[in-house]
Amino acid sequence: MHEITKLPEMRAWSRAERAKGRRIGVVPTMGSLHEGHLRLVDRARDRGDRVVLSLFVNPLQFGPQEDFARYPRNLARDRGLAAQREVDCLFAPDTAAMYAAEPLVRVSPGPLGETFEGAARPGHFAGVLTVVAKLFHIVEPDLAVFGRKDYQQALLVRQMVQDLDFPVEIDVAPTVRELDGLALSSRNAYLDPDQRRAALALSRALRAVEQAWRGGEANPAVLERRGLEVLKTPGVTPEYLAVVSETLQPVKQADARSVVVIAARVGPTRLIDNVVLGEGVANDVSVRGA
Repeated sequence: MHEITKLPEMRAWSRAERAKGRRIGVVPTMGSLHEGHLRLVDRARDRGDRVVLSLFVNPLQFGPQEDFARYPRNLARDRGLAAQREVDCLFAPDTAAMYAAEPLVRVSPGPLGETFEGAARPGHFAGVLTVVAKLFHIVEPDLAVFGRKDYQQALLVRQMVQDLDFPVEIDVAPTVRELDGLALSSRNAYLDPDQRRAALALSRALRAVEQAWRGGEANPAVLERRGLEVLKTPGVTPEYLAVVSETLQPVKQADARSVVVIAARVGPTRLIDNVVLGEGVANDVSVRGA
């Protein structure tokens, strides 16, 4: 496995591989790898010839009161997991390499980036899109794989690629969950045992909405109330639960393409999740002991 920290070296490696006719897939992460990330690596491997895994905790996507300083970092562990999954190139630049100076230009997410996560975390998506755009310019991949747990992020990356004509195929993989339903997230490491149990309210709320919809209820307001009834449990502070279209717009009637998006704080830890009603939580990937 190649390990690269310098931008010119990363670009040169990719161009050499592409010159040999190899299709390159990139999996962008902030490190603190879990099985969800590794399933994205597998997916990139299935769809290409070479896999680049990026590890970079991007300061631009954190607000001043958020967890940038304490976000979990363990390069040695991540390096070992990447090698086990046969990653071809581990790209792990530091902040000075990615941002020699404070960027004066950032990618605006537009109106779609001002709702839900964008409303809760002002500036977050501008930071995300800016670093993803830089990553695409540096790695020059044919394919980039993202997880559906970050539904709004994946939607915005697709929009950026379309609007700015990036020659990159965007693939979005199903959410990976533990057997009890908790969506895998690096921030799960913040949860103590009691908070870990309380966090199951998010996936239970999604299932409750899904079950009500499958039972014939299509009124978004009714479905949202049902989900909030389940979400409001001790130790959990709901931020939002909404039934929306696949492009996160309001709907008059929920259908199979509608998405339930959810965010809540469990203790001090903020978690998000979602489900596409026609697919259901049960169709996400479940793993043991992730």
